[in-house]
Amino acid sequence: MKKKKSEIGTVEGLRETAHTLEQEIFALRNELARSRKLERPHLLREKKRERARVLMRIAQKEREVASGTN
Repeated sequence: MKKKKSEIGTVEGLRETAHTLEQEIFALRNELARSRKLERPHLLREKKRERARVLMRIAQKEREVASGTN
């Protein structure tokens, strides 16, 4: 799931990315609950970490806007 640089930099783009990751995590958790086994269990951990990075970047950008710096 590659995004353009301009999309990654905006808060709206980051929120969209976070939402997409949350949907992917939900699907992986459902698969785990149904079959008790994931084909690629590392994906769940990777998606969670990627979502955390995106949420952290959103918070940083919001703090920058609040403080008035770029």
